[in-house]
Amino acid sequence: AWVSVYAFQCRRLERFVHGRVIFAGDAAHVVSPFGARGGNGGIQDVDNLCWKLAAVLRGEAGPALVESYNEERLRGADENILHSSRATNFMSPRGRVERAFRDAVLALAAEAPFARRLVNSGRLSQPCSLAGLSLQTPAIAGVGLAPGAPCPDAPHGEGWLLNALGGRFCLLTIGSAKTPEVAGLAYVHADSAAAIARYGDGNVYLIRPDQHVAARFVAASVEMIAQAWRRALGG
Repeated sequence: AWVSVYAFQCRRLERFVHGRVIFAGDAAHVVSPFGARGGNGGIQDVDNLCWKLAAVLRGEAGPALVESYNEERLRGADENILHSSRATNFMSPRGRVERAFRDAVLALAAEAPFARRLVNSGRLSQPCSLAGLSLQTPAIAGVGLAPGAPCPDAPHGEGWLLNALGGRFCLLTIGSAKTPEVAGLAYVHADSAAAIARYGDGNVYLIRPDQHVAARFVAASVEMIAQAWRRALGG
């Protein structure tokens, strides 16, 4: 048995970007130590920031792209703080009502499957959705992943789809989908049953370097794709 007493807090800076000074990881936000949200949140900060800095340094985007780091990672930090606070309140109830709920869940969980899903021991960190934020192009029609969603993995050839995405912008075509060539964009085609089920047959996705969906198309022209690419670079 191991017993310890310690204190923690859930807080974040009001802004993560201050001109040429950019905050990430524990310098930008702190959470309770449940669900590996502190370390994973810092890695997600870096995934979001580094491709943007690289694009600015290469002259592919203006400084406004770096400001989008503030917009997107504030959402990620707020989501982490929300889930972390809920886990903390379940483990250490602050009042009689929270304690009664926690005790009832634990008592029921031994026999009732629905109660087991309510046990909150610090659910592990997940990438947040960036839907509705400035770099994403809204989808016009069709069914599939919403722009801003993190890409799910799926079998791909002899490996995994996420290993083929990331690090650069690319067009991902699913199943029967076809798309015109756009100069400078990498292409990935996925047709496994799992990929079709998770992404939707016939969809074309513009995927960001950090493996988030920038845009989704059913039928896209070169100009539509190029416009979404410019927007994803802060244009």
